[in-house]
Amino acid sequence: MKAMVIDRYGKAPMRLAEMTTPVIGEYEVLAEIHAASINPIDFKIRDGKVKLLIKYKMPLILGNDFSGVVVKIGAKVTRFKVGDEIYARPRKSSIGTFAEYIAIHEDDIALKPKNLSFEEAASIPLVGLTSYQALHDIMQLQKGQKILIHAGSGGVGTFAIQLAKLMGATVATTASEAGANLVTSLGADEVINYKKEKFEEILENYDAVFDTLGGKSLEKSFDIIKNGGKIVSVSGMPNARFAKEYGSGIFKKLLFSAASHSLTALEKKHHAQYTFLFMKPSGAQLRIIADYIESGKIKPVIDRTFSFEDAQKAMEYAESGRAKGKIIVKIR
Repeated sequence: MKAMVIDRYGKAPMRLAEMTTPVIGEYEVLAEIHAASINPIDFKIRDGKVKLLIKYKMPLILGNDFSGVVVKIGAKVTRFKVGDEIYARPRKSSIGTFAEYIAIHEDDIALKPKNLSFEEAASIPLVGLTSYQALHDIMQLQKGQKILIHAGSGGVGTFAIQLAKLMGATVATTASEAGANLVTSLGADEVINYKKEKFEEILENYDAVFDTLGGKSLEKSFDIIKNGGKIVSVSGMPNARFAKEYGSGIFKKLLFSAASHSLTALEKKHHAQYTFLFMKPSGAQLRIIADYIESGKIKPVIDRTFSFEDAQKAMEYAESGRAKGKIIVKIR
């Protein structure tokens, strides 16, 4: 099969290669991939920034979510059949959606929302699961609470805004002037132009912050959080609590504890709860998200679609930071 691979960690571009079609296990299906999407985790994996959490063998097929069709099932698969249209985020040990085929565990799969094309469906799994696990599982966001969602016009942001509104929250978000109309159309109640305004000088007494940027944006988020408030980040440093929950050894616990020292200090100073989110695949949660989409409560937001052969150009465009919504790679 054809696939887009890297041969080493670093900034070198992906190359189109011939790879062996995966052999499925008894609880796996072989999926023919129709479309995949670009996500920031693709850059982090390529650059070796998640090596402390998981290491990959080279050459490595990149890509972390997809939509497609089941073409073969393992002996003990019970929930899917050949011909099913599916969408999914594979396990971190089994990534590789920039390819013609993938082997994936049935627990990580859900039927594709009926009202979406393959390209639209491919835009959902990673951002949908990330948002759902942040807002529902960790924050347990309640009706009437206030949440700041950073980078509202990005892939995660466009989904998270819609989910937060569905949960009954008041939503503030940061965006450029070019993205303001988009985030407003998705339901944002307050839009802070990050190029001209400082959110930490405008907002206060917020129940939650969903951070997708890390760095100073994450640190300043503590200034607006109320006592007992929750900050969830997908771009900040993992802390000792995350290392314990992830099952890391003592060395990594000490390493993460030291690396996240400043965040732990801010957490204590502001009486807040900081959580680093390393999202988990879940077919069950994708079924919930599919219901939201089929009922019209959440819609995909796509910026641009690239051909399979132009997957490297899609990565470069994503890294430029200009995209509003998701970037799709059409495999077939």
